[in-house]
Amino acid sequence: MTSGRGHPPASLAWLVWALGAALYLIAFYQRVAPAVLVQELTREFALTGAALGNLSAFYFYSYVAMQIPTGLIADRWGPRKLLTAGAALTAAGTLVFALAPTAYVANAGRLAIGAAAGVAFVAMLKLASHWMPARQFALASGVALFVGVVGATLAGAPLRLLVDAMGWRNVMVASAVVTAAVAVAIWLVARDDPSERGYESYFPHGEGGAKGGSVWADLKIVFGYRNIWLLYFVPGAFSGIVLMFAGLWGVPFLTTHYGYSTAEAASLCSLMLVSWSVASIAYGPVSQKLRSRKTPFVAGLLATMALWAALVWVPGWSRPVLVAIIVALGLAAGAFILIFPFGKESVPARLAGTVSGITNMGVMTGGLVMQPLVGWVLDRHWTGALTPGGARLYDLSAYQSAFSMLFAWGTVALVALAFTRETHCRQAA
Repeated sequence: MTSGRGHPPASLAWLVWALGAALYLIAFYQRVAPAVLVQELTREFALTGAALGNLSAFYFYSYVAMQIPTGLIADRWGPRKLLTAGAALTAAGTLVFALAPTAYVANAGRLAIGAAAGVAFVAMLKLASHWMPARQFALASGVALFVGVVGATLAGAPLRLLVDAMGWRNVMVASAVVTAAVAVAIWLVARDDPSERGYESYFPHGEGGAKGGSVWADLKIVFGYRNIWLLYFVPGAFSGIVLMFAGLWGVPFLTTHYGYSTAEAASLCSLMLVSWSVASIAYGPVSQKLRSRKTPFVAGLLATMALWAALVWVPGWSRPVLVAIIVALGLAAGAFILIFPFGKESVPARLAGTVSGITNMGVMTGGLVMQPLVGWVLDRHWTGALTPGGARLYDLSAYQSAFSMLFAWGTVALVALAFTRETHCRQAA
């Protein structure tokens, strides 16, 4: 029941949304933290390139596996309980990772972090669909990525400085404590719907309750829409590059072949993530103005592939040009954010949580596949060279072979986009 006070004020709506965003910030921080811990993790657990990629990707394995269950749970149980539980379990997984005596235990910690933090984005979008008008959904999706990238930036040079001062295990213990505090804040402040605070909801309850049919019936409905199948394969062409490069392999590539220090390389990778997130905020309004999801999506994909080709196949860029390419690559790849409004508009509104889970699973599949696959290819081309710290050293041809696999994904994404049905930025009935 509402008290007739109308829709919630924007300040309250964004506060509730921001609490979910706090967990997403932590999720992104955890996602890319291994990029600046390469030397420590490799040395402490005696990891090969494939094993290091696998340790980082354990986050993505469980994250991706949780996306459909997360969407279904968000549609039925509400995001408040889901976010609180996710934050609490993320804190526990971080503590396991921090205290891990072996690589197997560290993998288990990363697996737990990915599963728990994996609820953040979908639950955030669910909150947005209740607390904000529909026209702000694409904006909320883009701002969410920006908040996440703030977390990724903290996992760059700032994390490197903290690790140098305190040790990586102590930093991870502190991260667990902060995450536990976020869990408490979410439970105390956030609510699933404005009606629980006496306001009118923006969610179209009249079009069918969120607790409608069975789980399997809802999945059957969602996968009955051609767009959902096709869109699943698209975002990995963007995120596979960004999450693989900025999230793990960009730092050793830049330190080895462009002479950056670890902190400098981490900062440059963070810059890619920042440009990625800033661009994602712009793509939503541009798409709305064009009344098209496909046109800016295709343009962003083509630009991303062209810039990736320049980075991979043209060696020896000067530092200013290299920075420009990496920033431009992040800007182009920001088009991936259109996957969320595109997917949401392709199915009935009551299934927003379920379809957001499926599309976000497609996004995370990029990191899941590419981080360990790139490590595996690098190992196949390893010449036996080692860094002074004992980590494997890969030559430029090894990185070119490994990084080139993204062009195949870009081709698949372009074909899939060609067969999608344009929504013209209108919600399906």
